[in-house]
Amino acid sequence: MIKNTRSVLIDKNPGRNSQTYGVARELGTDEGLIHEPSVGVIGNKGDSQCYLGVLDKVQTIHNVLRSRIGLASDKLKLRLVQPEFTVATSDGIRNGTKEMRYSLIGREITNDSLCEHLSASGLEGLIAVVACDKPPVGTLSAVLEHNRPAIIMSDGSIRPGVDSVSGEAIDIISSYQIAGSDDEGLKRRISMESCPGFGSCGGMFTYNTMQTFLGVLGMEPLHMVAPASQDQRRRDTFPEQLVDYLANLISKNITPRTIVTRDSIRNAIIVSMAVGGSTNVMLHAPEIARAAGYAHFFRDIMSVEEFNYLSESVVPVIVNARPFGKYSMVDIDSNGGVQVFVKDLLDAGLINGDLITCTGETLSQQLDSLNPPKPDGTVIYPVKAPFKPTGGLRLLGGNLSPDFSAVLKLAGVEGGLENNIFTGKARVFDGEQALLKFLDTSPNDLSDSDMVVVRYEGPVGGPGMPEMLDSTSRITAICREKNIVVGLMTDGRFSGGSVGLVIGHVGPEAAIGGPIGLLEDGDTIEVNLNDNELNCEQLSNPEIYRFRKSVWENKLDKNSNFHPAVGEADTRLLNRMRCSAVSAVYGAGMHPNSSLWVSNPREPEVSHFVPENKYKQ
Repeated sequence: MIKNTRSVLIDKNPGRNSQTYGVARELGTDEGLIHEPSVGVIGNKGDSQCYLGVLDKVQTIHNVLRSRIGLASDKLKLRLVQPEFTVATSDGIRNGTKEMRYSLIGREITNDSLCEHLSASGLEGLIAVVACDKPPVGTLSAVLEHNRPAIIMSDGSIRPGVDSVSGEAIDIISSYQIAGSDDEGLKRRISMESCPGFGSCGGMFTYNTMQTFLGVLGMEPLHMVAPASQDQRRRDTFPEQLVDYLANLISKNITPRTIVTRDSIRNAIIVSMAVGGSTNVMLHAPEIARAAGYAHFFRDIMSVEEFNYLSESVVPVIVNARPFGKYSMVDIDSNGGVQVFVKDLLDAGLINGDLITCTGETLSQQLDSLNPPKPDGTVIYPVKAPFKPTGGLRLLGGNLSPDFSAVLKLAGVEGGLENNIFTGKARVFDGEQALLKFLDTSPNDLSDSDMVVVRYEGPVGGPGMPEMLDSTSRITAICREKNIVVGLMTDGRFSGGSVGLVIGHVGPEAAIGGPIGLLEDGDTIEVNLNDNELNCEQLSNPEIYRFRKSVWENKLDKNSNFHPAVGEADTRLLNRMRCSAVSAVYGAGMHPNSSLWVSNPREPEVSHFVPENKYKQ
């Protein structure tokens, strides 16, 4: 329950009282509340359009919260703290540069800074406005560790631009996919027109994958996910609702760990499959699970075998959304919002509706209150007649991914999987910058059935595990132009906007001795979705494997014990990532001491709910 320290502190600590009286006066709240439990608002900030709408919304919610606080009987008797902001980079601006190494680290820094704010301020209630890709996950992780009543609101997506020549809707992915063009006028026009206004990336990329995830998880009201950042509901309607929800959570002591459980995480993963979500969800879900008290995602939440079974045989893709489809999140909003397909998935028997959410209702009750329309069949498809018959994600094992961490966004594959198998020849690059140089100078040298290998870009090797939207977009454009199929596999990761036969999170990563570090140009690589494996023919020979491993080990620096191809860790933050990062299978975070570290670990849980598609023949 809320810890009321009034009786302990009042009039006994004039040093502390002097500042709390001062803050109360400056914020316009009653000085008689300075020893009551504290509440506040936080926001994610950074250097991009993703964050431009956050400040205004945080201030609006803060003002509403302040108006609801007081000593009167109908007021919330709480101490108000000033808004706080976390800082992170922008994936969209940094892709293709060395600065991209800081993107995933931004999730960890958000966690650290918010942890300090929550714990040192002793917050007993929080409303968070989140934006871009990684800060929302870092925010939720810190909130779960603090475990006092909290609620999250998405800042919202950017609206699509319009190509002034073709009249077609365009977005940031449109810009990346013409990077290899020689038409400078085209590149300038599309760049100028792709991102009008502000808000986070608008397709079903990582941001909207994770906002949908947070809504289904129960930490964000479902109707607040889809509206654009510039939608007036985010200023006129949602703030009052958020304060109402928070007041109820506080009064009933409903904490984040009450909401975020094994079953709610499973719900969120299943919906991520159904929306053809970003591969980054397979880094963020283990991190959220860790913060919620579960040490091993694939042991405590969902096994690899069950994940692949659900994605392959049970859960279809039910949105026609960018990057693999046509529409953006504002189109989903125009057709009823994410609650439309969440309700349809619930009715199909694929998710558990009996779980409590931040609105104080169960998921089923929240959906009944929202009363969403049926899927329209153009933007949002019904489960019984889906956009694509199988789920959007697949996990791969094999001799190149013994961690079983490699992830393929099947919804984004545009060809090459004949009978669910792709076989290609390795073209190896040590680091993304080497690949980008090749794509700048020799793009026509790519051939059909090449498998581009980019290594030493994992959590340790990067360090920071950068995503490769620039590389994948250029390769996609080349493949479409030449009508060829080129795969790309890496121990780094991909943007949710990437499409094509791209496989990320291959682990163990090269920097720590993973098999991907032993590949050579010309090796035969097989992607087999019948067995869910990623294999190299040459490395299946024990003698070749041992020889190459010996050669690799002899190249290690005698002092650092790292391979010379790893990225430079030239700041304390990058060095911290290099020294403390765990593997992708654990979420690629900066964990203290052990990959098994969790705050307040939970006892194993068993669910009697089994996802079953009642419409599947």
